[in-house]
Amino acid sequence: MRRQYLFFSRYPSMRKNLKTALFIAVGLLLWLLSGLFFGESGPDNHPTLASVQDSARPAGSEPVRVRARIVEAEVRTRFVILRGRTESKRSVDVKAEIAGKIVSRPVERGMRVQRGDLLCELSIDDRVSSVTEAQAALEDAEIEYQGSLKLKEQGLQSQTAIARAKSRLETARAQLRRQDLNLERTRIVAPFAGAIEQLQMNVGDFASRGSVCATLLDLDPMLVSANVTEGEVEYLNLGDSVSGETSTGRAVRGKLTFIGKQSDPVTRTYPVEITVENGDFSLRSGLTTSVRIELDKVNAHLLSPALFTLNDRGEMGIRVVGESGVVEFYPVIVIEDTGAGAWVTGLPQVTRLITVGQEFVLAGQAVDAVYPQGNKPVLK
Repeated sequence: MRRQYLFFSRYPSMRKNLKTALFIAVGLLLWLLSGLFFGESGPDNHPTLASVQDSARPAGSEPVRVRARIVEAEVRTRFVILRGRTESKRSVDVKAEIAGKIVSRPVERGMRVQRGDLLCELSIDDRVSSVTEAQAALEDAEIEYQGSLKLKEQGLQSQTAIARAKSRLETARAQLRRQDLNLERTRIVAPFAGAIEQLQMNVGDFASRGSVCATLLDLDPMLVSANVTEGEVEYLNLGDSVSGETSTGRAVRGKLTFIGKQSDPVTRTYPVEITVENGDFSLRSGLTTSVRIELDKVNAHLLSPALFTLNDRGEMGIRVVGESGVVEFYPVIVIEDTGAGAWVTGLPQVTRLITVGQEFVLAGQAVDAVYPQGNKPVLK
């Protein structure tokens, strides 16, 4: 103890800091313990907005004055809005079926070709001679077979010899056909009309069997691929009219030609394809495209999105004035969002829409609705 006393007497500032720290620790401990004895427990059930406002409203108070407007439903086409991308109907690597040196390539990248147009030409080499040789062998086999038939009529030829002659004749025919095909295969032609996207061979290159001469795209018709949700796919039908616009501002129109039966395991969406005419090849593959698929005709109201509100269940809807002057809440579904407002379904054909003051009233509350001049309702 004497050593400690000497230590603190030698360093008086250290002694002062220790006292300060002890004082702060005791104060914190008392503050924490005060919450155990004097703290208030929160309520288990929170009141809803409706109950709070009802309790705050004096009994027998005057109805809240709001502004309202009569709106009538219009027939509107319902759409499914999708975002996809354009894709070529097919892309094919046109390959050589035989080996040979490239002696001609009359096409360039970006050119349009028709079915049967020459893409690459291989050297003929001795293939013409092989065809001539096969033709001669066929003629010899035909003469031999015909001679066997004549000898059979005279009883001088066996059935076995005739069968061998016929077999040699068929072999000669097959060999001639094979050599004709090899000669035809020196010309690598377009299998369908399209556009040249890539060229892999040049004049002078040696093409082995399977070498790619060119990549050909089929751009007419063009496909627009997109995905629809589980809730939207049931409304779609093959042949539905589709309109849209690409990211470059090009308007597109087509028909729905494919609806997938198997959803993506991750996104739970279904693939769809829209076929668009593209006879001039001006629509390119890979463009981001927004499309609208027509569904059916519905009665809808054009409203400002600022009027949307939520009820206690979290449903989006609109507050309106009922027949008896009492506020009613209608859940709505947005079918189209435009620059002029949102088209919604779920409201009566003729609706007394609250335009000002809807945030201060609740369903079941009596209101004093003020209508613009010439827009007053006719009460029955």
